[in-house]
Amino acid sequence: MKDLKTILENTENLSDYRITEKNTSSYELFFVHRALETVRSTDTTSTRVTVYVDHDGRRGDSSFSVYRSMSEDDIKKKIAQAHDRALLVGNQPYGLPEGGELDEKLPTDLDGYDPATLGSMIADAVYAADDIPGGSINALEIFIYRDTVSVRNSRGVDKKQTTHRVMIEAIPTFTDEVQSVELYEDYRFTRFNAEKLTAEIAEKMREVRDRAAAVKPEGGMTVDVMLRPHEISELVRDLAYDLSYSAAYMHSNLHKAGDDLQTGDGDKLNVTMKAVIEGSERSAFFDEDGTTLTDTVIIKDGVVSGMFGSHRFGQYLGIEKPSGSLSCVSVGAGTLKEGEAGNGAYIDIVSMSGLQLDLYNDYIGGEIRLAYLHDGEKVTPVTGISMSAKLSDVLGSMRLSEKRDVSGSYEGPVRLLMKGVSVL
Repeated sequence: MKDLKTILENTENLSDYRITEKNTSSYELFFVHRALETVRSTDTTSTRVTVYVDHDGRRGDSSFSVYRSMSEDDIKKKIAQAHDRALLVGNQPYGLPEGGELDEKLPTDLDGYDPATLGSMIADAVYAADDIPGGSINALEIFIYRDTVSVRNSRGVDKKQTTHRVMIEAIPTFTDEVQSVELYEDYRFTRFNAEKLTAEIAEKMREVRDRAAAVKPEGGMTVDVMLRPHEISELVRDLAYDLSYSAAYMHSNLHKAGDDLQTGDGDKLNVTMKAVIEGSERSAFFDEDGTTLTDTVIIKDGVVSGMFGSHRFGQYLGIEKPSGSLSCVSVGAGTLKEGEAGNGAYIDIVSMSGLQLDLYNDYIGGEIRLAYLHDGEKVTPVTGISMSAKLSDVLGSMRLSEKRDVSGSYEGPVRLLMKGVSVL
């Protein structure tokens, strides 16, 4: 890194530069059923250089990778090629983040464990949920990572952050005399909680069993529909992207500060884009530009209150202190109590092929792969159906659960109740 910085500083005709380096060390375990088949350790480093060239009242940029096998002459050749490519790019001028040194570790308790011990504890917690007759965990892969990311630029930024994280990939399976059904589970965390992990996998084991027994309801219906964290996160993120600096700059945004997103008597949205969420692997102190991340409230009581985004697009909009590219989103709790929706018929969605959201056409919908139909008397697993509704109606009347949890880069209510949804 030091040699690369010296080469860049001594290269003529460059207006600015940025060096990004990421080192990832991993401890990986691969199980087939309950048998540990493979253990692997890796240690990889990737280095990326971006050069900036001001020309003809514009700013161009180009990036390239640097490998440890490259000589000084190889690097100089790559810089020259990137310089020439940057001359072909004509962006509106913008400056890079300036100054600031940092060397911090993101919140975690994973660094307190030996990787081999932690891997064994994770496997025990997962297989503790493998107790459903006819069910099994066909495959389990555990990845324990330590990531160290550093960003340096020509304007004095010199920042480093270290993340410890775990990713689990599991294949819960259910087999009977008729068929065998599999589900894919991708679970990530930065704090180890054996009971929570076992409960998560146990829920997936029940779901794969119910997926095998799921039926397609006859005819269509208009019914209340419950969303879970994955789909709630997709909904909120689509709303959030509409409030990004880049969307505003490109005039693709539908909403602006002061717009009321919710006209009705439902729970009001309170959304904050955050730098750090305890337990989320997407937490960060700075973004890829080296911009210090600043928590930003974008929706308060259902009304647009702010925007967020990168240093570059923030400058384009005249933002004095851009928030940086925030990846985590936090949603405030609502008033829906656990079990409150059980008084009437509703559908509790477990998984979808993907939530479809169209702000311009006021639409929300998607294909439902597995859900539970509650009719007031019994609960039936259902599949092969789809839902659709007016987004404005959903936002105006929706209820959010009092209970909140962390799922990936989302922190917020574990349920969102949509009223009067068309299901076919």
